[in-house]
Amino acid sequence: MPELPEVETIVRSLRPRIFGLEISSFKLLFPPILRNKNRTVLQKLRGRKIRNLARRGKMILIHCEKNLTLIFHLKMTGQLLFYPKREPVDKHTHFILAFKGQDRELRLRDVRKFGFVSCVQSPEVLGCPELKSLGPEPLELSFQNFLKLFQNREARLKSLLLNQNFIAGIGNIYADEILFEARLHPLSSASTLSPKEIRKLWQATRHVLRKAIIARGTSIRDYRDGEGQKGSFQNFLKVYGRGSFPCRRCGRNIKRLRLGGRSTFFCPHCQRKHPKFRDV
Repeated sequence: MPELPEVETIVRSLRPRIFGLEISSFKLLFPPILRNKNRTVLQKLRGRKIRNLARRGKMILIHCEKNLTLIFHLKMTGQLLFYPKREPVDKHTHFILAFKGQDRELRLRDVRKFGFVSCVQSPEVLGCPELKSLGPEPLELSFQNFLKLFQNREARLKSLLLNQNFIAGIGNIYADEILFEARLHPLSSASTLSPKEIRKLWQATRHVLRKAIIARGTSIRDYRDGEGQKGSFQNFLKVYGRGSFPCRRCGRNIKRLRLGGRSTFFCPHCQRKHPKFRDV
C-alpha cells in the first residue's frame, strides 16, 4: 500500500503537471470505486481548473476551483498516473479525468479494486468521513505534541504506528523501519517508554519518512509515482522484507512475526524487549 512517502511523491510529481489545467470530462469505468455514490457531484467538475494538490495521511486531495475537491485513496495496489491519451485503457483503469487542450489524462488504476475516489465540497473536506478521524501528520508534530500522543497509551508500538486515528500516513513498511531506527521492539507497550525513548522514536519517524520522500518512495510491487516512475527507497530498507537476512547494523538475522495479520520484521538484538516489557 502506498504510504506517506509514496503518496507525497505522487502529489509532488503530479502537481506541476496538472496544476491550472481545466477539466473537460471524466469517465467512471468502475462505479463501485465512487465512495459517495453521487455521480451528479462529478458532473460539476467539468470546466473547473485544478487549483492545488495536497496529501492528508495516505490520501491525495485535488482541489478544484469553485470549492470542489477530489479525494483519492490508492489502498493496496492503486496508481494515479498522468497518462498519454493514445495509450490503450486497460481493464484495471477505473476512473479518468481529461483536460482541455491536453494529450494526457489522469487515470486511476487499481488491480485489486480496493481504492476509492470521492468528490466533496472543499470547505467540508476535513470533516468528511474519509478524513475527519485521521490523526496528526507525523512530519508536522513537535516533540512535545508527539510526547502527548503516548500519554496513557497501552498498545503495542507497531500497532500504534499503524493506527491512522493515532497518527496518519504510516503503514507496514515504515513502521518497521522507524522502530528499527529507534531501536524499539515492535511488541513493546507504549506505556513502557521513557521520554528519552519517545524522543528517539520521534526523531526516527522524521528521519525515515524524510529519507523515503527524498528517495521518492518504496517500489516493491505496484507503487509508481504520477509519471509511472519507481521509487528507490527499497534499496535502503534495513528490516522490512528481510526476514532471515543479516541485520545491516549487527549482523544477526532479522526475524519475522505476525501481528494483526501482517508481517513484522525486526532485529531481536538491536530491538530488544524493554526491561518493563509485558505482552498487551
